[in-house]
Amino acid sequence: MSKQPTIVFCHGIWADGSCFSKVIPALHADGHEVISVQYGLDSFEEDVATVKRTLNRVGSPVLLVGHSYGGATITAAGVDERVVGLVYIAAVAPDAGETVQDQLDKFPSDIFSRVEVADGRAWMLPNGTEFFAGDLSDEDQKLVWATHYPPVFDLFHQQKLGADDIAWRSKPSWYVLATQDHTVHPDLQRWVSGRMGATVTEVASSHVPMLSQPAVVIDVIRKAAAAVREASPQKKVAIV
Repeated sequence: MSKQPTIVFCHGIWADGSCFSKVIPALHADGHEVISVQYGLDSFEEDVATVKRTLNRVGSPVLLVGHSYGGATITAAGVDERVVGLVYIAAVAPDAGETVQDQLDKFPSDIFSRVEVADGRAWMLPNGTEFFAGDLSDEDQKLVWATHYPPVFDLFHQQKLGADDIAWRSKPSWYVLATQDHTVHPDLQRWVSGRMGATVTEVASSHVPMLSQPAVVIDVIRKAAAAVREASPQKKVAIV
């Protein structure tokens, strides 16, 4: 493979595609086609369908990049033959029959004490940003809260993927592990990245390293893009 892969970003909850705004320009400068998916956090099925529709709008091969809950969407959508690699950023990564909530329950984190459910959606309270983006400035944390987008309250209970729907079992993967994360527990990140056999880069960051330490995230994406460009992806041995 010699063609530069297209980079497709998938966001988490309390966010939209603009959360990758600090890393996209550098990838554009490298010559990548880049798009950040805008899904509605109304249902996992529809969010994955939106990722797949986005794949129809860009060139292939594709490197999928998922932050937080976005790790679940790239796990499902990444089985598409146009996808050649996966990058997870402080993300969950369900296996067959496993929901995001199943994973979060294994390693509880602090953020969910700062959440309220109203009008069928899970809203982050203003003081929740310290657990979500605590290494950003106060001004930037206020901006994160002012623009945060809440998911439907049961979104994390909806993922029930089949054995053939798990992209990290057959595609190469990279993982940015945020060691100061109070949203997706660092021990959960270690567990999922180890299970998938990902190439791991640790960063002393909150849950949003693409905002607080974008240079690290850019470097990992560049390495992943170079790896998938140099060789056709190999089928990975099933992890049991």
